Amino acid sequence: MPATPAWPPKSAPRLFVENPLAADAQVVIEGNQAHYLGKVMRVSPGDAVILCDDVTGEWAAEVVDAAKRHVTLCVKEQLREREEVPDFWLCPALLKKDRFDLVLEKATELGVARIAPVVTRRCVADKLNTERADSIVTEAAEQCARTALPEIAPVQKLEAMLRDWPEERILYFADEDGGEAAADAFCYADDPAALLVGPEGGFDDAERAMIRAHPSARPVSLGPRILRGETAAIAGTAVWMAEAGDWLDEE
Repeated sequence: MPATPAWPPKSAPRLFVENPLAADAQVVIEGNQAHYLGKVMRVSPGDAVILCDDVTGEWAAEVVDAAKRHVTLCVKEQLREREEVPDFWLCPALLKKDRFDLVLEKATELGVARIAPVVTRRCVADKLNTERADSIVTEAAEQCARTALPEIAPVQKLEAMLRDWPEERILYFADEDGGEAAADAFCYADDPAALLVGPEGGFDDAERAMIRAHPSARPVSLGPRILRGETAAIAGTAVWMAEAGDWLDEE
């Protein structure tokens, strides 16, 4: 007898939905998501779709109806609870649109809990298209099977961010002038943490002095080379996840 295929199959499409999910609930997918399911994935009644709601976790659902403009699903069973996310914020200076899109995507894939964009004096941008940003992180989370979406904080100027910084959260500062090696600084970290990364051209001298004077700031080095803003954000996040985050092997 041939083995019964696993359900839902690993190839099933994944989507985040806005409303909390529960067994036997019906979910109607419309708009771009319906186009993706119907025209790209070509789902039909009986097919599986994996849904996440950023609240309860991940669920398997079955297609009930695949119409031209909407797809109706019936939620069958919970597959996973919402993942526990390391208490790590990434505070990247705003970059040119395509480069900041990359930061949003990779920060999501790496497991960041919160992305808090910062405006500094050398930033080439001072605004963020929040709808576009939400779409990027959602698609990235779907692609890498996350069950939790990173929060995207409102854009702040550096001075305002430092003024309102929560005192219990360490602010690691990727400083071109040097600091403790990032891997060494991160490896014993067990407090809420964040990483501040500068823009193209880096922080100016006044900003660097202001950050270093902050009681929560700890300058760190990301190596001997000068990194682009997006590279520094991604590399610094990867090092933190490897040393203090959820990449660690379970004991």
